[in-house]
Amino acid sequence: MPFLLFLAGVLMTLSVQAQSPASGTDWTNRYWTAKWIMHPTAPAKQYGIFHFRKALDLPQKPARFVVHISADNRYRLFVNGRSVVLGPARSDLQNWHYETIDLAPFMQAGRNVLAAQVWNMGEGAPFAQMSYQTGFIVQGDSDAEKIVNTDASWRVIQNAAYSPIKNDIAKLRTYIVAGDGDRVDGVQYPWGWEQPAFDDRNWPNARQLWFTAKPRGFGTDGNWQLVPRPIPMMETGTVRLAAVRRVTNGQMSNEFLQGRAPVTVPANTKAVFLLDQGHLTNAYPELIVSRGKGAVVTLGYAEALVDAKGQKGNRNQVEGRTLLGFEDQFVADGAARRLFRPLWFRTYRYLQLTVETAREPLVLEDLSGEFTGYPFEQKAQFAASDSTLKNIWNVGWRTARLCAGETYYDCPYYEQLQYTGDTRVQSLISLYVTGDDRLMRKAILDYDHSRFSDGLTQSRYPSADFQVIPTFSLFWVCMVHDYWMHRTDDTFVKSLLPGITGVLNWHEQRLSKTGLNGPLEWWNFVDWSAWKDAKNETSGGVPAGAREGGSSILTLQQAYTYLRAADLLAHFGQNERAEHYRELARRLNKAVFTQCWDAGRGLIAETPAKTAFSQHANILAVLTDAVPVAQQAALLQKVMTSADSLTQATFYFKFYLFEALKKTGLGDQFIPQLKPWRDMLAMGLTTFAENPEPTRSDCHAWSASPLYEFLTTTCGIRSAEPGFRSVRIEPFMGDLTTVNGRVPHPSGDIAVEFQKTPAGGLTGSVTLPQNLTGTLRWKGKTLPLKGGTQTVSL
Repeated sequence: MPFLLFLAGVLMTLSVQAQSPASGTDWTNRYWTAKWIMHPTAPAKQYGIFHFRKALDLPQKPARFVVHISADNRYRLFVNGRSVVLGPARSDLQNWHYETIDLAPFMQAGRNVLAAQVWNMGEGAPFAQMSYQTGFIVQGDSDAEKIVNTDASWRVIQNAAYSPIKNDIAKLRTYIVAGDGDRVDGVQYPWGWEQPAFDDRNWPNARQLWFTAKPRGFGTDGNWQLVPRPIPMMETGTVRLAAVRRVTNGQMSNEFLQGRAPVTVPANTKAVFLLDQGHLTNAYPELIVSRGKGAVVTLGYAEALVDAKGQKGNRNQVEGRTLLGFEDQFVADGAARRLFRPLWFRTYRYLQLTVETAREPLVLEDLSGEFTGYPFEQKAQFAASDSTLKNIWNVGWRTARLCAGETYYDCPYYEQLQYTGDTRVQSLISLYVTGDDRLMRKAILDYDHSRFSDGLTQSRYPSADFQVIPTFSLFWVCMVHDYWMHRTDDTFVKSLLPGITGVLNWHEQRLSKTGLNGPLEWWNFVDWSAWKDAKNETSGGVPAGAREGGSSILTLQQAYTYLRAADLLAHFGQNERAEHYRELARRLNKAVFTQCWDAGRGLIAETPAKTAFSQHANILAVLTDAVPVAQQAALLQKVMTSADSLTQATFYFKFYLFEALKKTGLGDQFIPQLKPWRDMLAMGLTTFAENPEPTRSDCHAWSASPLYEFLTTTCGIRSAEPGFRSVRIEPFMGDLTTVNGRVPHPSGDIAVEFQKTPAGGLTGSVTLPQNLTGTLRWKGKTLPLKGGTQTVSL
């Protein structure tokens, strides 16, 4: 039986059944009776893949069989040969997640077998994977389920078939920290280990770890502080490659990609098959092969191919280009229908099979993928008279989806790390397109858990590699404000105030006597722009005046954050502190305008030296009112037209440009600002990239911001007060003649249908949930809105 074989029905069951059923016992408030277990002799903290098994007899099929499961690094649980759950959701040791699942649908009267694959990637683990040591635990929810509690009665082996393939910076010539690939030797693999009939009598018994398993906040020892998984299980589904693009020394048709035409590679042959998904995806590749003992199959994955200079160019082109990418490898044992599947998902548009056979031919039976991603459901809708915007919407949505799993990812291929600057944009997309706030809430908590002694949050978390970006700590505060504006959840938001004040204090303590920021530690990243005057910064993305002090950009970002933090503090009765931060924001704005305004150029300079200018400083000056309101529209116009003399905002910081357009009433210019996104589509990208060409990552969620803007700028739908208790609708249609949009709200959907009249008026309809009120604004005129559907004309 092929290992890790997932039937289509089982895949659907995984996403439906593996949710969190009601627990009869509160395991968050008592010591666990199950034991953490591991292999009796294997090293605790080094690379290893382990298989655990436990057999039990039941007098009848149970109606309920709830268990709580976790492992370090990760696990996959099988019941009677069927895969039912994968975890744990990534976090840190002080907040180590466990999954709760009802196994009853997978069990039967008589003999049942629970089997788990547990792996520790050791030194080759992704940066996003935190770890204490190898361990596995199953806790039965009640007396009826305690028979499966992990203890020394479980059997275990270490799978010697696995070894790591390095996919590191040296190999791929760029920053990549997504972990090692998998090499599996089929000769050494214990095929069928997860099946009930497998004979495990020669497996040793597991070793119980000496410490007591416990929920967070219990006991004297560290290790894993267990907390329930706060998000649903990942969505799954079969995906198939679309086209055979190139074959060297062999034959393959597109019929193979549909599972209908096996391919035979003769003995003593090296064949290469370049396959195209047609678009980027995140999936677990599943390759089935027969015969071909000793044949080596290497699977290479890439977002795009590269030319001789290492450039990607048009993503659809393959001629004269090669695949340089992440790799896995399988060595065939000669048996029929062996299935290789890596332990973790891979990101790819292009998948290349390199087959090197030995003395007998190898049969490639089938190759497919199991898609994985956070189960976001697209509930928003957007349509306009310019039908080309639909493609930007669709590609943006794919980008957002591929950058969301157990955490948000900056990019799924290279890092899979949850960075605050990216996540703020991603979270707003999630709220407006799906209405699902659970991953946003988890991200906010993850950053709160990342705080360290300075008072700042870490820049990316969970992460085994410590990194600090003070500007991202400020954006974490803004994320909390975003959540507060869209959800009524005061207990949660109030719990974050100590962390918020820590971040605010750190920045306040580093203000200089000039009123601008003083010298700042850590990596004060702002954008991947080419800062011309920045000195002593090797990491990139940092403007002048960070290390030595005096940056208008960094000072204004503090003011931007202080204003939002003041709203939060006032809401919770801390009025004196709120006014302190409002006044501090005003002082910072004044200091920037006094020292950095260049009257001759009519722009805010990056530092008082006035030798460099950027879009960033002037965008933030608008968002904070550091320049008088009457001057803001003209300033923003100049920022958008002075491309040659200003450091330009890249895709990430254009989110703040778009926010400034709304603020100044220039939202009609949003659609013309989408040329860089149209250029990406023309280059064959199927997701939106990290940066303008040349770019490392072809999929970066901060570049999906047009989705949010289509709904909040073009359709004009925005929260008007905390908790989304009312709505402000101010559409900016530009040259569009019609716009239709729908946004999920906690009380129901908000829908708009607008037509622009030849005379410049607005007609159409607005539908609000029955308990929601709001205001419609159009070119200086306003109209009150009430629950239900109403015809509007302005």
